[in-house]
Amino acid sequence: MNIKETFVKYMEEAIGHENALVAFSAFEEPASTSVRYNPFKACAKMEGKPVQWSEHGLVLPQRPVFTLDPLFHAGAYYVQDSSSMFVGYAFRKMLEKVQKPAGRPLRILDLCAAPGGKTTDLAASAREAYGDGFLLVANEVMKARVGILADNVALWGDPNVVVTSDDPAAFGALPGFFDIIVTDVPCSGEGMFRKDEEAVQQWSEDNVSLCEARQRRILADVWPSLAEGGLLIYSTCTFNRRENDGNVEWVASELGAEMLTTDDVLGGMRGVLKTERGYSLVPGHVDGEGQYCAALRKTSHDMIADIPARSKKACRQTKAAPVPDGLQSLMSIPVAFRTKGEMITAVPENIASDVARVEDALHVVAAGCAVGVVKGKDLVPDADLALSLMLAHDAYPTVELDRQEALAFLHRDAQVFPEAPRGYLLLKHEGLALGFVKNLGNRSNSLHPQSRRIRMDIK
Repeated sequence: MNIKETFVKYMEEAIGHENALVAFSAFEEPASTSVRYNPFKACAKMEGKPVQWSEHGLVLPQRPVFTLDPLFHAGAYYVQDSSSMFVGYAFRKMLEKVQKPAGRPLRILDLCAAPGGKTTDLAASAREAYGDGFLLVANEVMKARVGILADNVALWGDPNVVVTSDDPAAFGALPGFFDIIVTDVPCSGEGMFRKDEEAVQQWSEDNVSLCEARQRRILADVWPSLAEGGLLIYSTCTFNRRENDGNVEWVASELGAEMLTTDDVLGGMRGVLKTERGYSLVPGHVDGEGQYCAALRKTSHDMIADIPARSKKACRQTKAAPVPDGLQSLMSIPVAFRTKGEMITAVPENIASDVARVEDALHVVAAGCAVGVVKGKDLVPDADLALSLMLAHDAYPTVELDRQEALAFLHRDAQVFPEAPRGYLLLKHEGLALGFVKNLGNRSNSLHPQSRRIRMDIK
């Protein structure tokens, strides 16, 4: 790897000469592979080394073919770099500093969310801490990436996540709305050098300057939507001080915040390097790739305190949908049903008013869960319903599949279930839902989406 002299200077400035030497040696080694399990979709775990800052994380001895594991498609785990999981650890530590709001859910924003690793970690952590008492908005401004985010959120199955696609400036329409904001901002990508040789070639001081300015613009734009006293978790996958400690200092002095990243807050993890204002995870010191993380509490007061009243147009878009009798019985919790075109969707009842506020202010790509489409007297269930934590365990007759049968379903091969009841069946593997088929006796119609179909050879 051809390391540029200026980059060497930046690394040594950020983490010290000796620590940088360890990192430069590790850049020549292959990247590790790690996964983080979904605590609400219990299954057998793979062999691996625990990630010390993530109870559900494992570093694997080698990279398996995840596409050929039905549990991957069931949302049982997410493939995520172990260093990236440190942001989830910081979030859980910040939850300890938050007092649950009275009469409403805890409101969380994951601002730069695609492809969904941190979003799913935040959702699992919030659910473990608060049950259904949270709302997580996962935003991705890039249209080409927001679909991937929405798909990964659907696989994970948490109905308290809303996916949006807006520029950070749009969040000014929700002043003081969020209790915690996580900003894993676009950066110069120094922490990805082991995974992406092109990132090494594209690195330059000019790009660092560009990223630094863009990060400050993002933070300034979203700042009004953070409540006074609210918490900001700031992270990058780079090492240099300008994009990391420098920007944390800028937020504190220019936007108004108290820096919280001290050893008693996030410290004590083996291999994690303390910087002046945050923590740096560096290859060679930890198993994963590069990650920086810091936390702040907002101290500034915004002039605008109230969320604007919802428009008539927005009210029409979110009015309750006419639904077939008995649809609530499909759900394990009370929900509010709505329509989006022909699709009936559902959001947990306890966050419905907050979701409506978000829908009024932002471009919402997905909220709650897609339930299905009414055809005649029948509800054709949506594939996302099968994966949702809201689905009642006895909502549909189930069929347990072995691994090869599960792969055949995910491949959209023809399958028959002559001994199962006619009608819609929920197919499972190792007790976890994969999706629906309509059983006709001598054949079945798959409801597995073409977009999620396994395209490689399953034999």
